Amino acid sequence: MVGLTRKLRRLIVAGPSALALTLVAGMATSPGAVAGEEEAKALLKAMTDYMAAQKAISFDFDATLEVVTEDGQKLGLASSGAVSLTRPDKIRASRSGGFADIETVFDGTTLTVLGKNKNVYTQVEIPGSIDHLVDELKDKYNRPLPAADLLLTNAYDELMANVIDVKDLGSGVIGGTECDHLAFRAKEVDWQIWIAQGDRPYPCRYVIASKLIDGDPQYSVQVSDWKTGDEVATDSFSFEAPADAKKVDIAELKKMKDMGELPSHFTIGGKQ
Repeated sequence: MVGLTRKLRRLIVAGPSALALTLVAGMATSPGAVAGEEEAKALLKAMTDYMAAQKAISFDFDATLEVVTEDGQKLGLASSGAVSLTRPDKIRASRSGGFADIETVFDGTTLTVLGKNKNVYTQVEIPGSIDHLVDELKDKYNRPLPAADLLLTNAYDELMANVIDVKDLGSGVIGGTECDHLAFRAKEVDWQIWIAQGDRPYPCRYVIASKLIDGDPQYSVQVSDWKTGDEVATDSFSFEAPADAKKVDIAELKKMKDMGELPSHFTIGGKQ
């Protein structure tokens, strides 16, 4: 969550209207919320243990990055994608946001990032586990994987770091699945998670809000088509460059417009 918080703090926009943007989302607590701290922790631990125990996982996701202009108009940047992984060291993730179409492939040694809309790709050597890859992408390359916190084998410790308040908000329904709704507060972020009830406690929705920006900017990921084990389609984690694709250095890739989570008329700058 540290990497995302840092990103939320830096994002602004410079377009034809020259409006500065901060990310915003409102978070309301149900009047009947039940503050069952130990129960909430146990539910989260059961989810992270279940996630870590799965050798093969695949899911689709829809993500929303909410923004608001200086005059208070709220906007939502939507993207969709898919994730497939085989522990301990292979993952493929895609994300399409209308202005960008990105695929990330890791085979245990080499990370490949392909910009399908620009037909360019870069490769770097990052030998190690998925856990190591997540940290490298977040801290070194500023390219976090979707819902990356939830994919770690030590997800519980990472999620609970610096948490100061825990609430069990009862039940909710996400995509037709009944879930346990939990809310957590830390120094820099508030976050919520909806966990499927039953013997497959996977995360149905994950929402993070930064408290460092007015309006508590929010990023959400909603999971669908959850599969594990033999349900997961056999996937190749090798990379074959598309015809006429251009290989570029990762520094050059970072400079390209429409290769991140924001459209090209958005720029990164200081906190407003």
